[in-house]
Amino acid sequence: MDDDFIRQQPQRIALIVDCVDRLQRSFTHTPVLDALMREDKLEIHFVREGNVLDKDATSSQKLMWNMGVVMAQSYTDQLSDNVKRSFRQKRDQGEWSGMAPLGYLNAIDKETGRNIIILDKERAFLIKRLFIEYATGTVSMSEVCRRAKDWGLRSRKGHPIVLQSLSNMLKNPFYYGMMLIKGQLYPHSYPPIVDQNLWKACEAVYTGLNSRRDAPHSTDHPFAFAGLIKCGVSGRTVTCDLKKGKYIYLIARDPNCPEKKTWVKEDDVMEQITDVMRSITIPEAVLEPMVDYLRQSHEAETAFHQQKMKSLADELAEITKKMESLTDLLIDKSITKDMYAQKHTQFQNRRLELNYELEQHVKADGDYKVALSTLLSLSSRIAPLFESSTIEEKRKLIGCVFSNLELCGKKLRFSLRKPFDLFVNLGTCKEWLGREGSNLRMPEPKTGALPLGDAPTIVEKAENYRSFCS
Repeated sequence: MDDDFIRQQPQRIALIVDCVDRLQRSFTHTPVLDALMREDKLEIHFVREGNVLDKDATSSQKLMWNMGVVMAQSYTDQLSDNVKRSFRQKRDQGEWSGMAPLGYLNAIDKETGRNIIILDKERAFLIKRLFIEYATGTVSMSEVCRRAKDWGLRSRKGHPIVLQSLSNMLKNPFYYGMMLIKGQLYPHSYPPIVDQNLWKACEAVYTGLNSRRDAPHSTDHPFAFAGLIKCGVSGRTVTCDLKKGKYIYLIARDPNCPEKKTWVKEDDVMEQITDVMRSITIPEAVLEPMVDYLRQSHEAETAFHQQKMKSLADELAEITKKMESLTDLLIDKSITKDMYAQKHTQFQNRRLELNYELEQHVKADGDYKVALSTLLSLSSRIAPLFESSTIEEKRKLIGCVFSNLELCGKKLRFSLRKPFDLFVNLGTCKEWLGREGSNLRMPEPKTGALPLGDAPTIVEKAENYRSFCS
């Protein structure tokens, strides 16, 4: 309502409404209306109540008006309470109230007639592929967005995925089973598209926790080291450049003169990387006894998993009892609905965590064996695999094996990720069961790598590798 318009009129304005709640549902406008009536600029006719208000209105007429406003506000508050209660119930039952994220579809259950959310079979696998690609840390978000367009991923309206939409998707916990509502996470009842570990791996990349977060943007020419190497002088990402259509250079700062740039041939850096790959090997004579030793030591891990699973199962049973008791307290009116909702959410979240931990321990034995066979096999032939791979495959292997890559002049500095640091120059170890106190020295790689320290015996390497797999 425009009170300035009413004041500008030469005559008094008659405002006719059906009833009070058609004019106002709170006391917000009451002072304005009352002032206009006292200035003889307005008179209000409430048809249903048969009440007319003007500057000469009696106290009983104003009381009827105020009571009508109270009833209108009460009705509005009740509607708000009902909506909030409905949202809380849906939240506690793991139901989402809005539009389903891309990869899911809103649908109606034919048996109950309730709104449900189901997987979008045409998009769900592409969404998971996006998470897998970005979690590697070797491609930027813009590059993943470009690939999504190539795969044919489209919005519900048929438009290609834009960068902001992709960013929101990768940060949405809904895809691994949690709803973000007003800054708090609640478990939902719909099938997840990715697991929590994959989602957190993506989170580590876009929050900067992953050392390979400086991923390259898409270019016309593929560069093997784009976004993977830091300048040892400036700390900034080393850039790549193509000269004469065939010569690739890495551009960093000169250690002797930091204000000057130094141009390093990609082939020189690649040779240093290849030398390190060649130093990672497990001789056939060592591979079999190492596997046998690891399998024997895995029995202790199995006992630990079983004990931990029993502890988790006991806590899960205790949480279930507490939730049942909580329901009884609510029925007996010993606690309020708000107290029940708060504690129920806490128990529900803890139960979700326990179920997830139990699932991980159930998978632990199988994952251990897969990791054991895969990583040992990869380490035993990583050099020929690297030399025969494509540029994109080389990038993934480099990201898997190396961390903290720095270029100081023409020399590459780095550290190796576990367990590959355990397999450098393993052929120099002369003993399987080393003597107590034996400590063989490994020659440092020719690449100028950071010193790796004293070389452990093979049995110590096996112990370290067993700890890594666990």
